[in-house]
Amino acid sequence: ARKMSLVFDEYGRPFIIVKEQDRKSRLKGLQALKANIMAARSVCTTLRSSLGPKGMDKILVSSDGEVCVSNDGATILERMEVENEIAKLLVELSKSQDQEIGDGTTGVVVLAGALLEQAELLLDRGLHPRRISDGFEVACKVACEHLDAICDRVVFTKDNYAELTEVAKTTLSSKIVTRCLEHIADISVKAILAVADFDRKDVNLDYIKLEGKAGGQMEDSQLVYGIVLDKDMSHTGMVKEITNAKICILTCPFEPPKPKTKHNITIDTVEKYQKLHGQEQQYFIDMVQKVKDCGATLAICQWGFDDEANHLLMQNKLPAVRWVGGVEIELLAMACGARIVPRFSELSPEKLGTAGLVREVAFGTSKDRMLFIEDCANSKAVTILVRGGNKMIIEEIKRSIHDALCIVRNLVRDDRVVYGGGAPEISSGLAVMAAANKVTGVDQYAMRSFSDALEAIPMALAENSGLGGIETLASLKQRQAMEGNPWLGVDCKQVGTNDMKVQKVLETLHGKKQQFLLATQVVKMILKIDDVISPSGYS
Repeated sequence: ARKMSLVFDEYGRPFIIVKEQDRKSRLKGLQALKANIMAARSVCTTLRSSLGPKGMDKILVSSDGEVCVSNDGATILERMEVENEIAKLLVELSKSQDQEIGDGTTGVVVLAGALLEQAELLLDRGLHPRRISDGFEVACKVACEHLDAICDRVVFTKDNYAELTEVAKTTLSSKIVTRCLEHIADISVKAILAVADFDRKDVNLDYIKLEGKAGGQMEDSQLVYGIVLDKDMSHTGMVKEITNAKICILTCPFEPPKPKTKHNITIDTVEKYQKLHGQEQQYFIDMVQKVKDCGATLAICQWGFDDEANHLLMQNKLPAVRWVGGVEIELLAMACGARIVPRFSELSPEKLGTAGLVREVAFGTSKDRMLFIEDCANSKAVTILVRGGNKMIIEEIKRSIHDALCIVRNLVRDDRVVYGGGAPEISSGLAVMAAANKVTGVDQYAMRSFSDALEAIPMALAENSGLGGIETLASLKQRQAMEGNPWLGVDCKQVGTNDMKVQKVLETLHGKKQQFLLATQVVKMILKIDDVISPSGYS
């Protein structure tokens, strides 16, 4: 990198414009653009191999030795801890795709990389960066309009949701859960349908809790219509199953009050000790009695219990759970219609929540127990209990399920879909090429390049599936042009047909459009940068 150019006054003395300019490196003009494009493309190359149902996984080890195995583009980039400022833009790109859509995080980065590759070729031909980005913008608009024209609608109701499951299966097919695809897709769709508000066409994902438990098989994962707490009853002698439970949720500890100031109590006679002990006992008895009096049959507490209190609760046949986290307490309150009670004096029957069945479930041969709270008053809250061989697998399954939940939610909002397998990219590419032929001037070159860049997705899909990239792509383009069928895509699973409608590979229209728009925006942003001033590492 070149040093900052020094500036001299009329007497030949150098003077400083930028602070510490001798310690800063600077890239200008075309050189800066090339360096930026190279940095961004190196990130895209990393992700390219993890695209599609046959894509590879990446192992990422963090600085403290934590291992993460993932196929999710956003997760991989986040854990890669990228240093380069341009590469960071791509990390943000996949994050925004993840937050908005949930799926397609790898595809959006691969597309951005392909666009930058094409932009570099155009820059070498002498095109101005702004003309390139303008051409890309026009082409992106053409591609999105073409997607609107060729999209399809999925028809589903609360009882007939086979189509939704197909979309969830497409999303999950590139993840670790392919072994029990049907089961996990079914769970995801049922969870969304349980909490969806069909009148407002909205889904609140906060109502769906993902809980993992190591051990067991992936097939043992289940959907619980209620809340699952990773806790057990505070005393082993308490009942393990309660039907028609009345739940009181407390955020105050079952302990005698402690004065705020420092204090010492001097006890010099047995009577004084017995009196103090009696007072403490009475305090606990009052507490437990207040809970019993309001009609509660299960106490859930955010804090701990004194052993004395635990023993009394057990004697009074009042099952209780302690140390339940704040987020879980809020979810529980929403699910069973309870009010959170901060003081014992405020307990009343109308603040209790109801649940049809509360049961403690033991897992395997270990002492691991969990509490299932089912048939809640507000049945909108559900929990997906994930089982798997180890913690890493469970984390990856959770991420996969989250992607599927987001996609199904998007379908509830907007029921339009396109078919996957690279078919929409090839079709949009042909449409952009046709539009470019009608354009005069420099923009047509940029539009043609956009069309070429779109082909990077089906090409990567074909290569990752072990097919010949170029011949697969060429034959698909030819067939789409000849037959006029926009649903011909890469047959990744070697089913024997290229028609994605027959293979039932579906993607949401909104997700695909978002991919095109976001990738184009980031590429435009990178093409606008022509000067990079950065502190050089060692000077």
